[in-house]
Amino acid sequence: MVQQKSLSSITDDPRIKVPAEEYDRIRKAKRYYQDNLPEVEYWTTKGKQKRPLNSLNVLKSASQALASLMFNERCSIKVNDSKLQNLLDDIFKDNNYYLDQETHLETWIALGSGAIRPYVENDKIKLSWANATEIYPLKANTTKVDQIAISRRLQKVENNNAVYYTLLEFHQWGDWTTDEQGRKYRPYIITNELYRSGDPNTIGEQVPLDYVDEYAGLSSTTTINYLEKPLFAFYRNAGANNKNLVSPLGIGLCDNWFKTVDDINMVHDGFEWEVKTGYRRVSIPRSWVRRQQNMNGHQIPEDQQYFWDPDDAVFVPVNSKDDTSSFKDLSINIRNEQYEGAMDFFLRELENDLRLSPGTFTVTPSGVQTATEVVTNNSKTYQTRSSYLTMLEKTIDQLVYAIAELLQNGDLWSDGKARWNGDLDNLVITPDFNDGVFVDQEAQRSADLQAVQASVMPKIQFIMRNYDLSEEEARKWLQQIQDEQSPTPPDQEMDMLPGGEVNNERQGQDKQGPDAAES
Repeated sequence: MVQQKSLSSITDDPRIKVPAEEYDRIRKAKRYYQDNLPEVEYWTTKGKQKRPLNSLNVLKSASQALASLMFNERCSIKVNDSKLQNLLDDIFKDNNYYLDQETHLETWIALGSGAIRPYVENDKIKLSWANATEIYPLKANTTKVDQIAISRRLQKVENNNAVYYTLLEFHQWGDWTTDEQGRKYRPYIITNELYRSGDPNTIGEQVPLDYVDEYAGLSSTTTINYLEKPLFAFYRNAGANNKNLVSPLGIGLCDNWFKTVDDINMVHDGFEWEVKTGYRRVSIPRSWVRRQQNMNGHQIPEDQQYFWDPDDAVFVPVNSKDDTSSFKDLSINIRNEQYEGAMDFFLRELENDLRLSPGTFTVTPSGVQTATEVVTNNSKTYQTRSSYLTMLEKTIDQLVYAIAELLQNGDLWSDGKARWNGDLDNLVITPDFNDGVFVDQEAQRSADLQAVQASVMPKIQFIMRNYDLSEEEARKWLQQIQDEQSPTPPDQEMDMLPGGEVNNERQGQDKQGPDAAES
C-alpha cells in the first residue's frame, strides 16, 4: 500500500530545498518565452476594451540566437577511449543528440536551467530532457547539484473530466557504507512517486505507479551501488542568481531586463496599432449617405436606396448645419520615424543588458563585412558565448560520465554484462564547439599553411582542420596528392616524346640484342 500523501505544489515536499518563489520567477520567464502576455486595455466610445498585445518575442529570438552560436550539429564530443567513443557516437546518433541539444539549450537559456537524464530501455540508452520548470534541486546554497527531483506530467480524460498525473523522480545519495572488502561507497537511490489531481494547479494525492499504463513498469525504489557520478546532467546559465542568492538554479536570460522587453513590446504594439487605426478617413455630411426611400411618389427597393457603398470605411458621416464645412480629410500621418528611433533605442539597450555586440538586434546597414570585421564587431557576443559555453561544457562532462556509469553497470542490461569497463578517473572529455562563426577562416588557413611549411603541423591535420574531413578521408586525399606529384619514370617520359623517334630507336636496339649494342 502507498502511504497517502498530498501535495499542493512540488516544493511542498520536504526533500526539496529550493524556495517556491524561484519557480514563480521561472514561470514568468516561461510566459515571456511563450509570448503569453496580458492583453492591452484601451478606451473607446463604447468604454474599456481589450485586444491582444502585438509583441516582439525578443526572449525567444535572443535565446535561439545564443543557442545556435553555442551548439549546433557541427559540434562533436570526443573522449580518450576508443571503445567508449564508438559507444557514445552510436548513442548520440540514436537519440539525435546534436540537433536536440541546440533545441533544448534554447529553452534552458531562456529559463535559466535544464537537465538531461540518460537511462537504459530495451538495452539501449535513451536521453530524457527537462527544463527549469521540471527540475527541483534537493539542496540549496550551492552551485553543485548532485541530488535532484525531476517531474513529468500527463493529462488524461476520465469520466469526461480532465485528470492530471505528476511523476516525481528523486535522485539521492545515501549514507556512506562499507562493504565486506572494506570498500566505501554511497548507494545511489532513485525513487518514483505518482500523484493524481483534478485541478491543473495542484499536484494532488499520491497513487500507485500502476495507476496509469505509462508508469506501470516503474519500480518505486531502485538502489545502485558503487556509482561515482550522478545519473543526470544539470545546466545553469552563467552568472550569479541575483534574484535568490541561495538558489542553485540559474537566472533566466532576460529575468533582469523584463522592463526593457516590455518597452520594446510597447513600442512595437503602439506602431502596429497606429498603422491599423491610421487608415484614411474623410468626414462628409450625413445627407450624402441618407436613404432616399421615395422618388416621384414611387417606392424605391431597399437594395437600391444607398447612394454610397455601405462597407466603405473611409467616409464618416457627421451632423452639421453647414454641409460645406463637413467635408474634411481626417487622415493622420503615421509616425514611423519616431517609432523606429524608439525601437532602435530600446533594442540597443537590450543588447547592452544581455552583453551582446551592437547590431545583434538592430539593423544598421554597413555593407559586406570581412571575416576579420565580423570577429571584431562580435567580440562582446563572443565573450558572452564563452561564459555560457563554460557552463555547457560542465553539463556535457556530467552527461558523458552518467552514460559511462550506465554502461559500466551490468545489472541494467538484459544479459547482465557491462558494455564498458574503462577508468572513469582517467577519462578525458573534449567537446568541440565549432568556433567557425567567430574565426576568420582565411586567416586560419593561411596560418596553418605556414605551420605546415615550417614542419610544425602535419599535413593530415591541416587537411582535417581546414577542409572538415575525417582522418581516414584526409589520408586518402593526401595519398592522391602524393601520387599526382610523384615523378614520372624516365622510360615513360621518353615514350611520351612526339614522333616516337627515341622509342623506335630503342626498340631497334632491343631487337639487335646486347652484343650489337656493344659493337
